[in-house]
Amino acid sequence: MKKFFLHLTIILSLFTISAKAQNRIVVSDLKCEMLTNPEGIDVLQPRLSWKIKAEVNDVKQTAYQIIASTSLEKLNAGNGDLWNSGKVESDASVNVIYNGKKLKDRQDIFWKVTVFTNKGEIQSKENAHFSIGILTYADWKSTRWIGYEKASLGDSISQYSRLSARYLRKEINLKKKVKNAKVFIMGMGLYELYINGNKIGDQVLAPVPTDYTKNIKYNVFDVTSQLQEGKNMLGTILGNGRFFTMRQDYKPYKIKTFGYPKMALQLFVEYTDGSKDVIRTDDTWKVTTDGPILSNNEYDGEEYDARKEMKGWNTVNFDDKKWLSAEYVQEPGGFYEGQMSANMKIKREVKPISIKQTPKGTYILDMGQNMVGWLQLKVKGNKGEKITMKFAESLQADGSLYIANLRDAKTTDIYTLKGEGEEVWEPRFIFHGFRFVEISGFTTKPTLENFVGKVVYDDIQTTGTFDSSNPIMNQIFKNAWWGISGNYKGMPIDCPQRNERQPWLGDRTTGAYGESFLFDNQTLYAKWLDDIKNSQTIDGGIPDVAPAFWRYYGDNVTWPGTYITVADMLYQQFGDAKVVEKQYPNMKKWMDYMEENYLVDDIMTKDKYGDWCVPPESLELIRSKDPSRLTDGELISSAFYYQLLNIMKKFAVIANSQNDIKHYDELASRIKKAFNTKYLNKEKNSYANNTVTANLLPLTFGMVPDGLQTKIFENLAHEVEVTKNGHVSTGVIGTQFLMRTLTNFGRGDLAFKLASNKTYPSWGYMVENGATTIWELWNGNTADPAMNSQNHVMLLGDLLIWYYENMAGIKSNPETPGFKQIIMKPDFNAGLTYVNASYESVYGTIKSDWKKDKKGLVWNISIPANSSAKVYLPANDVSAVSINKQRLDKTSYTYSTEKNQVVVTLSSGNYAINVK
Repeated sequence: MKKFFLHLTIILSLFTISAKAQNRIVVSDLKCEMLTNPEGIDVLQPRLSWKIKAEVNDVKQTAYQIIASTSLEKLNAGNGDLWNSGKVESDASVNVIYNGKKLKDRQDIFWKVTVFTNKGEIQSKENAHFSIGILTYADWKSTRWIGYEKASLGDSISQYSRLSARYLRKEINLKKKVKNAKVFIMGMGLYELYINGNKIGDQVLAPVPTDYTKNIKYNVFDVTSQLQEGKNMLGTILGNGRFFTMRQDYKPYKIKTFGYPKMALQLFVEYTDGSKDVIRTDDTWKVTTDGPILSNNEYDGEEYDARKEMKGWNTVNFDDKKWLSAEYVQEPGGFYEGQMSANMKIKREVKPISIKQTPKGTYILDMGQNMVGWLQLKVKGNKGEKITMKFAESLQADGSLYIANLRDAKTTDIYTLKGEGEEVWEPRFIFHGFRFVEISGFTTKPTLENFVGKVVYDDIQTTGTFDSSNPIMNQIFKNAWWGISGNYKGMPIDCPQRNERQPWLGDRTTGAYGESFLFDNQTLYAKWLDDIKNSQTIDGGIPDVAPAFWRYYGDNVTWPGTYITVADMLYQQFGDAKVVEKQYPNMKKWMDYMEENYLVDDIMTKDKYGDWCVPPESLELIRSKDPSRLTDGELISSAFYYQLLNIMKKFAVIANSQNDIKHYDELASRIKKAFNTKYLNKEKNSYANNTVTANLLPLTFGMVPDGLQTKIFENLAHEVEVTKNGHVSTGVIGTQFLMRTLTNFGRGDLAFKLASNKTYPSWGYMVENGATTIWELWNGNTADPAMNSQNHVMLLGDLLIWYYENMAGIKSNPETPGFKQIIMKPDFNAGLTYVNASYESVYGTIKSDWKKDKKGLVWNISIPANSSAKVYLPANDVSAVSINKQRLDKTSYTYSTEKNQVVVTLSSGNYAINVK
């Protein structure tokens, strides 16, 4: 029997088993997508997952056996004192629920798995680990929140808020040798933790933001190796983040504030003799606001005075006599939760491409890419000299910064030199969205070597690649990557540069689906669904922004409906049924709320934004003034609500709430009837005023009466192809379904024209006009650039989904969510001559690399182990098809023919397909 090695991680994490052909076995070095060996989870029945990676074809799991132990020694001895599942006959390798003994607060769990396949037994060589967090509020009762609840000299509690960072320290004495130590920290709004002078962890801007009155996230670190017998020093720096908000005493009816930065910490120590100790935050900690971080404000930047650095402040024996005793402060109010999504991290570096002096003596630095993060500075100079760096996305005609679109965000970092040789500095508690930086204060001419751009977003893996025969489409894909990554900030935000940066729901209704092909965003969006749930009002309302840092409770369908569509994405793309079960009661509550309050004569009457950002008829207009371009808001809300009812029917089955299905069915039927009565014009084969969106939504959602679908679509296609000359005419709502619907109705060529256009309005127009991300407006360079964020993702619509599902042919079969079976059905005739794409699914890497010419089609595909694919080949006759240099026959493969296609079902492995 063959033996395989297994690399493991935990809960929503994905692992790799590597099985080389000819019995040669190695452990793969694939990175894990989700939480790897996490500390402090707050789930008592976590879901375990693993991957099988094999260079032999047709690998299927037939059974598994999981062992979980309280210690590594017991695990290695095969003693599953927490859980021994026994041999379970199952092909499940994703989201396998822990079903052992009840887990306890702060417990360590070690586990491994043996996988049985049709090719032999695969036994794990490496072991996985996770620990449980603090599960109850009461377990924090002896730990007090501490801080400094006052403004200091130089601070400003105003619209343009300034607040210096809080530095806290505590010297402790550990009288014995440490066996194990873990620290639990809640640092609001942002923190950095130090032990004996060393920063703990490589995260930045931690923890992830929440509505702090509803829930607080704590982080956990194993700090055993950082502690020593004897004296040790615990130190923290507290930044402001979303807690001490960017605008104080300004529009209190809109902007939520939470107070001054504060923290709660518990350090649990176990000594080698078995005894234990706990160190907690209390009023014996010392605090000062008189450190070098004079101000840190996400909108306005960070100011740092290196002359005020306190050398050794976070090490033992530092003189802190001038520091104050920390104050006991009011807790934030939210429930304490283990953070189950990734913190942010510096993910890559960008080197600038040019630096030019301006007539006024400043310098303009060009990073070559609209990026999100900050700038690291290297400088030599005299004590007290100041380097000022102002950030912007673009330049004016005279070469100076264009800052009007930043509104009142100052986006400026200031560094004051201490005058001690080369000084290297970067901010801690802010981020900027920028390509260009105006730099002043250098006494000598700066060079490119003085600066490095640090790209910051959530520590999640890039899971998708895409390359094609069309350069414009390739550049749009790159621009999308930069835009999406830059707007992942512990939650999905709309933009990273101006005085907004809010988690608008409507930007991600379908966008999250497309993003999931590029990034492993499962835990990010699962966390965001909790944010939405926590923002729900008692009567059921959901805001347009969640967490509700801005109080936008206006009620409509298309923005709050994101709550449901994102859950559907997590189920479809990751096979995550648990998230649906968890959120279903609150989703139903909102659906009922909208029905009870706004459904009149079976028409959903509440709409707020319409088809937001429809391309205007003129390059100079921000919003269209032509009523023929605008879609009836009640048509949009009624169609969208109808679609949500259909998703809720599926969710009701998952959540074991089948009794709701009858209501959803009956209500959907009534809405469909009323919708067609009010909006369908059978004589003109169109809906309402015949906008593309007005016809597109009922077509996509299945609301068009039988026999009329083709006529409605032909009318829609005529509008796109002839009336709009092959250009986008839909706004945020319509564009979410445009590309896939055109392709599904046989006009992939028209979708390709939209994707590859270079003229207004199109994604390619942005590229042709210098965009390196995605704009907020289709004509953002001409309409009033002051209203245009140059890094938004909402206009992507379903473009990325179309790239993968319709061009590359990488789609999860809805009947087997999470890519258990893959639908591989590219539109080979849309207009591309080759596509090379990959996607790291929960089962492993899926590859689709096809090229066609006059001789035929060459298609190389990879299907991960323990999954399969339904592959559609453009052939009238099976004799034209060969796989791995062998002609297709039923002795080797299962296939069928339909509509000039040969449909082959393939198990896992690598296949070279030729179609003459």
